[in-house]
Amino acid sequence: MQQAAKSVKLPGSFNMYRGGQLPEVELVYETWGRLAPDKDNVVLLFTGLSPSAHAASSPQDPSPGWWEYMIGAGKPLDTDRFYIICVNSLGSCFGSTGPASINPCTGRRYALSFPELSIEDIAAAARLALNELGIEHLHTVMGPSLGGMTALAFAVDYPDTIDNLVLISSAANAAPSAIAIRSLQREVIRSDADWVGGDYEVSRGPKEGMRLARKIGLMSYRSAEEWRERFGRERVAPGEVVPPFGVEFQIEAYLDANARKFIGDFDANCYLYLSRSMDWFELAEHAESLEDALARIKARHILVIGVDTDFLFPIYQQREMADTLQDLGRQVEFVAMPSLQGHDAFLSDQARFAHAVQQFLSVDLIDGKVTSISNRSVSR
Repeated sequence: MQQAAKSVKLPGSFNMYRGGQLPEVELVYETWGRLAPDKDNVVLLFTGLSPSAHAASSPQDPSPGWWEYMIGAGKPLDTDRFYIICVNSLGSCFGSTGPASINPCTGRRYALSFPELSIEDIAAAARLALNELGIEHLHTVMGPSLGGMTALAFAVDYPDTIDNLVLISSAANAAPSAIAIRSLQREVIRSDADWVGGDYEVSRGPKEGMRLARKIGLMSYRSAEEWRERFGRERVAPGEVVPPFGVEFQIEAYLDANARKFIGDFDANCYLYLSRSMDWFELAEHAESLEDALARIKARHILVIGVDTDFLFPIYQQREMADTLQDLGRQVEFVAMPSLQGHDAFLSDQARFAHAVQQFLSVDLIDGKVTSISNRSVSR
């Protein structure tokens, strides 16, 4: 089957934000819709930590994408109106250059010789890829989670290239609780004997470590309220004898089944690098303070969405960004989403997120003022 994914090779070598250099970089991306003659309808979409660039199905690849409900004709990212580009992050393992890639200088996988990866590198690589594609200006830059951090870095580092900015379940830095969770995930991966200091065979790798890391992640992606509603204290097989310390509750079975799906789909070293890049991200480093960094954003219209049950990116982080941007005179909308789905709400709470994004992208700006806009659920 013909694949929808395309690739672009960046010119020359690539200098990393924290030092080091990649001799060559290739980025994989997918597109939907048609590019307007004046190229004024481009939406750049950054992904979270683990998804590929396959955000939605297409005639070339009809398999469902990770944001299927958001992209398509008549959907919030309307392919009759926009030309959507989703980029697989630098450092990922779905075709873009990362720790799992072959180093052309050695003929071996980079593994831990890959330079330190930052959110800024992901944004910079995407900017260079757009240059190669002949796209200089963007209607909208957006992303959830890690993708929101990348969109934020992009908006600060390339302020003259963006008209609209959408930040979903993200933040200007990682909360201590999120750092703690991701640190534990990385530790269980590195503690797996099959990780062998990052120099594992592709066919093997730290599968048990990745399984446990995914379980920890799943626990933080959803809310306690949702677990209670979905599973309660229901047993897997009431009345049956369970092996000592075996899977007994429905919630345990759910975590185990979903974690096993993740094994083999994602390279462990890529996971480590991308996870750490989120913990390192500190937008305030781009200026004298967070306020000064946010002041660099020139997007005319900004949407910030937070979820009230998000453990990884607590809603106070989105509110702080929105308040600061508004105090700086930016046209900002803040949506406090009342959802049980926690951090993963942007994937599963489809009706609410589709409405918020569609309303935002249907807005017109006249003399700097927003028109044709509906009320948001919560604002300031």
